Amino acid sequence: MHVVMIGGSDAGISAALRAREIDPGTDVTVVLEDAYPNFSICGIPYYVSGEVTHWRDLAHRTTADLEATGMRLRTDTTARRIDVAGRKLLVTTAGGGEELLGYDKLVVGTGAVPVRPPIAGLPGPDALGPGDGVHLLHSMGDTFAVMRTLEETTPASAVIVGAGYIGLEMADALTVRGLHVTQMEQLPEVLPTVDPGLGALVHAELASHGVEVLTSTTARAITRAAPGSPRRLDVAATAADGTAVTRTVDMVLVVVGVRPETGVAAEAGARLGIKGAIAVDAGMRTGLPDVFAAGDCVITHHRLLGETYLPLGTTAHKQGRVAGENALGGTRQFAGSLGTQVVKIFGQAAARTGLRDHEAAAAGFDPVTTEIQADDHKAYYPGSHRITIRVTGDRATGRLLGMQLFGHKDAEIAKRVDIAAAAIFHGMTVDAVSDLDLSYTPPLGSPWDAVQMAAQTWIRTTSQR
Repeated sequence: MHVVMIGGSDAGISAALRAREIDPGTDVTVVLEDAYPNFSICGIPYYVSGEVTHWRDLAHRTTADLEATGMRLRTDTTARRIDVAGRKLLVTTAGGGEELLGYDKLVVGTGAVPVRPPIAGLPGPDALGPGDGVHLLHSMGDTFAVMRTLEETTPASAVIVGAGYIGLEMADALTVRGLHVTQMEQLPEVLPTVDPGLGALVHAELASHGVEVLTSTTARAITRAAPGSPRRLDVAATAADGTAVTRTVDMVLVVVGVRPETGVAAEAGARLGIKGAIAVDAGMRTGLPDVFAAGDCVITHHRLLGETYLPLGTTAHKQGRVAGENALGGTRQFAGSLGTQVVKIFGQAAARTGLRDHEAAAAGFDPVTTEIQADDHKAYYPGSHRITIRVTGDRATGRLLGMQLFGHKDAEIAKRVDIAAAAIFHGMTVDAVSDLDLSYTPPLGSPWDAVQMAAQTWIRTTSQR
């Protein structure tokens, strides 16, 4: 049995590892375009900031670790075409030649690529690029280009276009490095995956660390600054009221999301679904004979929404594991995502899981959302922090649908959102969250955890309506 994985990031490596776990005799080959298998793309901002001191530390596993499992790594090798009928994969090798790899089963884990927004100066033959200080950020190659700009030109200022997770983390990272950062976000508030009220708290945290935050502001063009300017780049934008906004800076980072990379699978006949991602069933089967797919290139089965597209590293790891098992004849199914996410912004953290109010309503629920502030541990013990928690539940059934949190990075925001994620995953009601037997000691918590107090507020509120 020869199993070939296209892609050496989360999904591809997870699939390869699972296949080798199930049958150490299976011949497993991983084809990846670069030389950085199993690197944590999510860790890039912390390497840029200097908190992670060497880029090699971003590897989940070293190349030697991976090869020790028995898999074969084909680095700097690009998948070009899948011959489904012949079970062959055409690749371009590191030396530039072409080669056909035979396979019994194929797992496509081609991931996603950065969205290029319609900003003049990004597309076209005269596009500005890393050599000019204009960067997209998604791969290790992108990371090295950013670091060259930082180390060789010592920029004093930057514009970040986009205020999602990576944009916020990079605002933190570049500020830590001493740059003055302007963050431009087209939507009315930063971190649009949470409610505007929590986004405003993130906004305030950015501003308190010197980040200039321009919301409802659309970047239109990036050009080279006029000769003699102390800065290198002009970023022209438009505010919501039509006012022109210009910032002249040393570097620009564009991070406005990703789109699935599906070319090789689509050309082979794989059906595409929402957002142009590869359509797969819960077993990660594409419908093409002996071809599976997983990770940021495929649709996401959401436990509350059904089919959607939600590229997350945690999801890619799980989907890859399912694909690797089923490639060897298994029947495992991906259990579904809830979009559970958390991000650190300087000294604070924001998290969400499940659905927000408008998402729940669009999905056919009758949502009610409440908000409280609660201490992360007993206030009489020094060092307590207030957490803002928003709970969304279904009015008719009492089912917990979603939770959002914002608070100090030491207030266990990530673990508290995990409580909600586990509860939603198992279909619990909001009221049942109060029954959970959670740990307590005054330096670390309260007899009723903050999450349980938020649940009780929801129950009191809905019982009065």
